[in-house]
Amino acid sequence: MSDILKHECGIAVIRLLKPLEYYKEKYGSAFYGVNKMYLMMEKQHNRGQDGAGFASIKLDTKPGQRYISRIRSIAQQPIQDIFGQINDRINNEFKAHPEYLEDVALQKKNIPYIGELLLGHVRYGTFGKNSVESVHPFLRQNNWMHRNLIMAGNFNMTNVKELFRNLIELGQHPKEYTDTITVMEKIGHFLDDAVSKIYKDLKREGYNKREASPLIAERLKVSKILKRAAKNWDGGYAMAGLIGHGDSFVLRDPAGIRPAYYYKDDEVVVIASERPVIQTVFNVTFDKVKELDPGHAIITKKSGDVSIKKILEPLERKACSFERIYFSRGSDAEIYQERKMLGRLLMPKVMEAINNDTKNTVFSYIPNTAETSFYGMVETAENELNKAKTKTILTGKRNISADKVTEILSERIRVEKIAIKDVKLRTFITEDSSRDDLVAHVYDITYGVVKPNDNLVIIDDSIVRGTTLKKSILKMLDRLSPKKIIVVSSAPQIRYPDCYGIDMANLESLVAFQAALALHKDYNTYSIIEEVYSKCKDQEDLDDKEVKNFVKEIYDPFTDEQISDKIAELLSDETIKAEVRIIFQPVENLHKACPKNLGDWYFTGNYPTVGGNRVVNKAFINFYEGNKERAY
Repeated sequence: MSDILKHECGIAVIRLLKPLEYYKEKYGSAFYGVNKMYLMMEKQHNRGQDGAGFASIKLDTKPGQRYISRIRSIAQQPIQDIFGQINDRINNEFKAHPEYLEDVALQKKNIPYIGELLLGHVRYGTFGKNSVESVHPFLRQNNWMHRNLIMAGNFNMTNVKELFRNLIELGQHPKEYTDTITVMEKIGHFLDDAVSKIYKDLKREGYNKREASPLIAERLKVSKILKRAAKNWDGGYAMAGLIGHGDSFVLRDPAGIRPAYYYKDDEVVVIASERPVIQTVFNVTFDKVKELDPGHAIITKKSGDVSIKKILEPLERKACSFERIYFSRGSDAEIYQERKMLGRLLMPKVMEAINNDTKNTVFSYIPNTAETSFYGMVETAENELNKAKTKTILTGKRNISADKVTEILSERIRVEKIAIKDVKLRTFITEDSSRDDLVAHVYDITYGVVKPNDNLVIIDDSIVRGTTLKKSILKMLDRLSPKKIIVVSSAPQIRYPDCYGIDMANLESLVAFQAALALHKDYNTYSIIEEVYSKCKDQEDLDDKEVKNFVKEIYDPFTDEQISDKIAELLSDETIKAEVRIIFQPVENLHKACPKNLGDWYFTGNYPTVGGNRVVNKAFINFYEGNKERAY
């Protein structure tokens, strides 16, 4: 992706089903779980680099022994930072107490972070400040083991205000106004309630408090707690939680917006945001890693019993298509083929744009995430070229010479690595003109492979704001003196903000929205802006179920091609000599390529939950009023 787009978060949960001695004997270390967690988090660092956190719980500890450990970091390389600190602590303990080295019981008793239950999180913040206090996992502490709750998630809620108000109505006094705290306190409230009720039942049965404690762990129904807590949630989420005595869960939203995958054998239960992470770290095949169904939770009791429970009635499945286009690693077997298909499906439009002149066209891509779509595009171009070769040779029959046949067969699609991402420049100057000059040098180009008057086709996975294209890539490509620059987006036009975990909260930053506004000015129809604003304002006091997305009316008068052409105009300037054309993936082709992930609200405005329409209207109100705050 050429634009910097902060996005997503990644979760990782490991539950060891055997005693720690088992892993020491089989794998050589009682820190088997910690080592695996490090790998799982590193394999998901693409999902979040603002911060990272890790927490662990030791099972069956005695009173007075620390059984919960947590560490968080917002260092430049947060995963390495937290595990570097963990490693230093472990080594210092071994140095001070050599007797710990071979005694797993002493390790578990005295060394933090070792444990049977582990939770990891990598973060890109879309709600709250980028401070260590905002980094997951979050901890809700209590002297009752069963009431300790550790949580982390990949999510955004659209109705935080409502959920926050509900907590106040329950008599709570939340310490922060963030969706993570709000969700954790909601679960915590029903966890407290469930523990109290079970204790009262046990007391009536004649058990004292100490005798009741292990029985509470057995009788606690995590699924019931989650059903009560999540009843009014509106958003996309994969929510992970650990309860102090040893139960754990991961809950996925009813529309399946945010991803969650799991694997279980007789040694471990593992959950992560991406399938290849589990495949690679635990060396298991594709078919062994299962997707958690929407609206369901995978729950592991302290006893080790694992169950999949339906918590919320599933909605129409609208799994995030951006996961397939960009966010998730392309090493997933399905995602790799889907990204190639996205490239293939674009080729008819590309061939039309170059007048089928592959001989005088160079094909390339924006590194690094567009590379797989590029392969699909080029494979299709090669197939078309081979058909043309065959037709030429067959048409020539006996009149075509051997030299001519050799010449025809030697023609190849011209594939070059044109754009090279040099470094992630850290802009230390805040003055705009200086920043622009630095941004213009994020990419290097390869000279000498594009001939004057060639077409240059370059594929990107998506175009969000278009800033890097305008300030860097198009200017850079124009130096090569092509006749035409054709920028191809494997994703459709991004027209609407996201509200489920991707950092696209503002309408005015989206280049497609800017293009629509410019077209209304061109056609003297800009009055529609005030009309849509009035309609959005009129809905502010309505129930979410009654709210409609009126922002669609901004785009309705124009075809996709009109908006694409206007985007090309906005991203070009008088200094660019080549003709610039921008081609976007049609939404119907996106669905063909990614049939299991039909969530397309950022392209179509068809939000999968009722809160989405309120968010997009609020984003429009903010734009109209010049308010820079988030719409959720």
